[in-house]
Order: sequence, then C-alpha cells, then structure tokens
Amino acid sequence: MEEVTKTDAEWKNQLNDLQYRVARQAGTERAFTGIYWDNKKEGIYNCIGCGLPLFDSKTKYKSGTGWPSYYQPIDPCNVKIIRDTSLGMVREEVVCARCDSHLGHVFPDGPKPTGLRYCMNSASLTFVEK
Repeated sequence: MEEVTKTDAEWKNQLNDLQYRVARQAGTERAFTGIYWDNKKEGIYNCIGCGLPLFDSKTKYKSGTGWPSYYQPIDPCNVKIIRDTSLGMVREEVVCARCDSHLGHVFPDGPKPTGLRYCMNSASLTFVEK
C-alpha cells in the first residue's frame, strides 16, 4: 500500500478544524456529537485523510459510548494499532495504515465474533452509502 504524505499546510487546507484536530493531532470529538455515531444507513466508512475503506456498516453496532463502533475493519491491513500511553492510561490507538490519520481506539469489550470495539471518531471518517 502506497503511503499518503502531506505537509501540515496541505492537511489544514483539506480538513476542517475539527477533522484536523482529531485526524492529525490525535484529538477526539465529544460523545454523541459526531455525524456517524447513530448512522444506521448501509455503506462504507472511509478515512477522511486519504479515502481508504476502513469499516463496513455491517460491522457497526450500538456500543452506547456515543462514538461509531465496529467489531472489525474491512481489512486488518487498512489500520495500524499503536500503543497509546497518553492521559495516564494504556490504550490501543487506531490509525489509518495509508496516511496515519488518527481514527480512535480499539478495546477488548466488543461483541462476537471478534470481541473488539473499534471506537472511532466521526471526524476521521467519510461515509459512502450503498
């Protein structure tokens, strides 16, 4: 997979302020405020930075957290997991494998079949309805 690299100025030109803060500075949006947390339409969720397909709506579920949650990515190769020790805790950060945009975190408390909860930020995603 060919990496997407851009200057900070290019990212700021492409993304709005919230998208930039979340995707490029590993920020987060407040719970229940993102445009996709309650989206029930069928489709594909892509990376806001490079358009890489990340999650299928078929794997989306209501986690009660206020962020869009999925039990698996479309392809495990499309995301990278990075150890995150910020905020005084250890978590697993999820970033886009192609452009390194911060997507959210993955937790081991999801439903079957994977038992994982990919808790993503709407600001890091675009949605293409089927």
